[in-house]
Amino acid sequence: MKKPITILICCALFAPLAFAQPESKGKGQAATTTEEITVTGTITKMTSEEGSAANYQPVKTLVVREDRSNSPGTYVLNGPGHVFDKNGKVIRTEIKPGAHVRIYFADMGNLHMVDRVVVD
Repeated sequence: MKKPITILICCALFAPLAFAQPESKGKGQAATTTEEITVTGTITKMTSEEGSAANYQPVKTLVVREDRSNSPGTYVLNGPGHVFDKNGKVIRTEIKPGAHVRIYFADMGNLHMVDRVVVD
């Protein structure tokens, strides 16, 4: 009976030390400096298209039959993690032909570089 009481008293004594906040040494805020930063680069415009997935051909290229035309659009998938369902969860299986998709991409010359594909 004495052992649990001793443990409880020790915990009660050390608990305030464990949760204590360090004391502030100064009153006021630290000095701040401001520097100008120049950023250079190209602006990439993101675009989206809707359609039905036709197939993957060649590898890492998604061919989509676009809703507003009969011509297929070709989109390059560069790396994993680009395909999501409409709830934002990553899809790790292949996109079945005929699945309705929305592709968000940037034009890089004659290639459409995919940012993400959302499968409905």
